[in-house]
Amino acid sequence: MPRSKRDKKISLTKTDKKGLALKQKIVEDVRNCVEKYKSIYVFTYRNMRNEKMKEVREEWKPSRFFFGKNKVIAIGLGRTEEEEVEKDLHKISSILKGQNGLLFTDSKKKEVEEWFNSYSVEEYARSGFKATQSITLNEGPLKQFSHAIEPYLRQLGMPTKLERGVVTLLKDYEVCKEGSIITPEQAKILELLEHRLATFKLILKGRWIKGKGFEEFEVEEEEENDEKMQECDD
Repeated sequence: MPRSKRDKKISLTKTDKKGLALKQKIVEDVRNCVEKYKSIYVFTYRNMRNEKMKEVREEWKPSRFFFGKNKVIAIGLGRTEEEEVEKDLHKISSILKGQNGLLFTDSKKKEVEEWFNSYSVEEYARSGFKATQSITLNEGPLKQFSHAIEPYLRQLGMPTKLERGVVTLLKDYEVCKEGSIITPEQAKILELLEHRLATFKLILKGRWIKGKGFEEFEVEEEEENDEKMQECDD
């Protein structure tokens, strides 16, 4: 009986025992998923929010997501045609660059693609995000704020004071300017004002179907200012 490609031993980067064990587990998990599921979708993401991603994982059970560790995941799939554990999987490995994720699923391609195309969630911008619009507050009362928060607003850099118990802006104040990089203080002010400038979304880069091969999708280039997601899967 011919030996399964899944059993092929691939050397991993030199590292400590704990790190090596984790890499070996990821490789084995990836290969198990290749065997278990009918299709794999490669996607990138914008403005990742771990809390929302947890919800996505729950929604897609029993499908399986993998994030980060691109080089290790590529070893699991096969980096070359000779190493790949199924036909055309090395083509997935070739596009695993930057911020990527994999979805292993048995769902029909129409269901997967319609969900990815429609899914997006507005979120508060974080420090380092490039402002997508200018936001300015006019001089005068800010009745949406409790009097107790006024010292904190001043601490964040807003020119405020209490007038008869009402938080009042002493002059026009530009919270952020379109195209500028948002500071930690600006991010907090935008959250207090309930202005959501960021959008968390997942964008398909390609699809592999067992027995049919791999198809790469065109992805519109988009500038992003996003924190690194923790490199792990569920």
